[in-house]
Order: sequence, then C-alpha cells, then structure tokens
Amino acid sequence: MIFCVPVREKTEVEALNRENFRMGMRDGIPIALGYFAVSFAFGMTAVADGMRGMDAVIISATNVTSAGQFAGLGIILGDGSYLEILLSQLVINLRYMLMSFSLAQRMEPDAPLYKRLLMSFGVTDEIFGISITRPGYVRPDFHLGAMAVAIPGWVLGTATGAVMGKLLPAMILSALSVAIYGMFLAIIIPPMEKDHSLLGLVLAAMSLSAALAYGPELLEGALGLVSGLLPRLSSGTSVIIVTVFAAALFAWIRPLPQEEADADAAEEGREKVPADSTGNGGEKGRKK
Repeated sequence: MIFCVPVREKTEVEALNRENFRMGMRDGIPIALGYFAVSFAFGMTAVADGMRGMDAVIISATNVTSAGQFAGLGIILGDGSYLEILLSQLVINLRYMLMSFSLAQRMEPDAPLYKRLLMSFGVTDEIFGISITRPGYVRPDFHLGAMAVAIPGWVLGTATGAVMGKLLPAMILSALSVAIYGMFLAIIIPPMEKDHSLLGLVLAAMSLSAALAYGPELLEGALGLVSGLLPRLSSGTSVIIVTVFAAALFAWIRPLPQEEADADAAEEGREKVPADSTGNGGEKGRKK
C-alpha cells in the first residue's frame, strides 16, 4: 500500500496535465482561426512581392509574430541590412519578453525546464491572454495545448495564402491585398474605442511615417533642389524610428500601472476562460 501512493499521485498529475492540455487545445481553436486569416494575408503578400512560398512558410513557422513578419518582409524585399532586421524585430517584439516575465511570476513551481522552454516559443498576445487569465498558477500544459492548435493555424494560413497567391489572377490579388490594412484596422480600432488618446498616438505615428517616406521629395520640390539630393531612409530604418517614437510617446503621455497592463493584455482571452474543473483553483492556487 505504501508503494502505491507515489504511483497514484503520479497518475493523478498526468491526468491533470492531459486535461489542461485538452482545455488549452479547445481554447486555442478560436485563436487558430484568427491566425489563419492574418497569416493568409502574409503568405499572399510575400508571394505577390516575389518571395518564394516555402520561404514565407519557414518565416511563419519560426517567428509567429504578425507585425514583426510584415515589417521584416518589407525590409527583406527592400534589400535592407541584417542590422535593420535585428533592430526592428527587437523593438517590435520586445513586448513578448514582458509577457514572459508575467508568465514566469505565475508559473507552476514544479514546472519542468523543458516545458518552460517550449512555452517561450509560443508567447503571443492571444495565447498569453488565455493563459494569464486562468485562476491560480499558470499551467504549462494548458499553454502548450493552445500552442499545439494556434501555431499550426498560423503556418497553414501562410501556406494557403502562398499557394493562392500563385493561382489567383493579379486583379483578385490586388483586391485581396486590402486584407492587410483591414488587419491593422482590426488591431487599432477596438483599443481606441476604450482609450481615445490612442487616436492621437496613431495619427502622430502615421504623420511621422509619411514625413520619413515623402518628406525629402516634397522638401526638394519646395526648395527647387535636384531630385535625390536629400538622403532617404530605408524602410527598415523608418520602421524602427516610428516604432520607438510611438512607444516612447505613449509611455510618456499615458504611463500604465503593471496591474492594468496585465489586465489589458489579457482581456481578449478573459471570455474564453473555462470553468475551473481541474483543480487550478482560485484562492487555493494563489496561497500555495
């Protein structure tokens, strides 16, 4: 009887892990559908701009970051430097490091290292949202279950977009390219409805981006200078400048307390939190 206790405890832990993984897969299905739509636009755009479809799929499989991939695609197709790609990805994806810190503080104490390392690859806005809003400790198996559904959805969407980009007529591809702008509008508009100060930030970032892109040419025309006399910034450098400017400006005019930041980042996943039927419970989990 004495020897049966550890075996029974191990069996219960394994059953709990399987249940958490299953629940993660269930909650990851809506995320996968959203990822498919966005990555479809990425794959289609990459192929339309001259990139090989397999290269686009590899980028999606190794990055899983919509804004970072679109920015990187522009830099690659614009013959940008490795330094520009490095800096742009660092600035754009820095928020994932902050999300990882939040997850680490709530992590199940006995979570094995290999699961923590696997989780780090799938820290995205949406997966972070459904993981951090669950009561008690962050369960690695729940996070991994969501990754197991969401990331294939992202890669499959890219592959489908790349294939369709080769098959569809140019006129239809041109019409579908508006999906990229729709994606960014879908990202920007919902937060602006709750915080109107974001509108000023978006307009400031757009103005700076336009000034960097068209300013030298307009200034040359206004001053009667020879075209090409003033230096132009590459698209990668412009992305870095605009991203740093927008982040610094908003952090200065509207600093956000850590608790509110975590709540805002996780809000989209709040409605997806299932009933706590696996022992991942409220007060007991927080008091351990």
